[in-house]
Amino acid sequence: MADGSAIEWTDATWNPVTGCTQISAGCDNCYAKRFSERFRGVPNHPFEAGFDLTIRPERIAQPLAWRRPRMIFVNSMSDLFHKQVPRAFIDKVFDTMERADWHTFQVLTKRSSLMRDYLKARYGERLAPEHIWLGTSVEDAKAKSRIAQIRQAPASVRFLSIEPLIAPVGRMDLSGIHWVIVGGESGPGARPMNPEWVRAVRRQCEEQDVAFFFKQWGGIRPKTGGRELDGREWNEMPSLVAA
Repeated sequence: MADGSAIEWTDATWNPVTGCTQISAGCDNCYAKRFSERFRGVPNHPFEAGFDLTIRPERIAQPLAWRRPRMIFVNSMSDLFHKQVPRAFIDKVFDTMERADWHTFQVLTKRSSLMRDYLKARYGERLAPEHIWLGTSVEDAKAKSRIAQIRQAPASVRFLSIEPLIAPVGRMDLSGIHWVIVGGESGPGARPMNPEWVRAVRRQCEEQDVAFFFKQWGGIRPKTGGRELDGREWNEMPSLVAA
């Protein structure tokens, strides 16, 4: 767990799982993989196995020891709904989040159908607690099916991370979505983001009354292009109103 984060929309990170495998074009320049692989083979380093999927049960209770309320990004270095993560371990992650209800947990996945199915099985006709936000990544128009899948999930707060935005996403139905984050790619080989793609997403958020957060333009480093869009920062957060 990292108390403090350079990610603008969260306060801390919690990684009971690390490592992942590529699933779509948004993964091509994955920052987590790039960071992890630097340490492959380093004895006793947390990333000695590089970006291989690794379950870390010793971290499962970490948020319970943090008494000051925080927004916590869950598995910033992995995807909780990777097919190789055992269902019983996902249960333990959710058990911890439910118990640590003074925090706000932000769970983000590209495997939105698996998240939806898990939440339906866990909560049935109920919604997930308001302090557990559930989101999916959408990097281009090809990934828009994830929006419909996350909408079907019994979540109190649903969000989209449109980062890295690598192509226009086109028209989106944002019904049932409470928050949209947009950001450009960063790091070596970062793909440029057209400002009109960002404005198109912002307009749809305004039209459909969805909170809009602009994270970064991206570039060789995350802060290279700054955070202003049309002369200002956009830092809207979701209102906690169940759909």
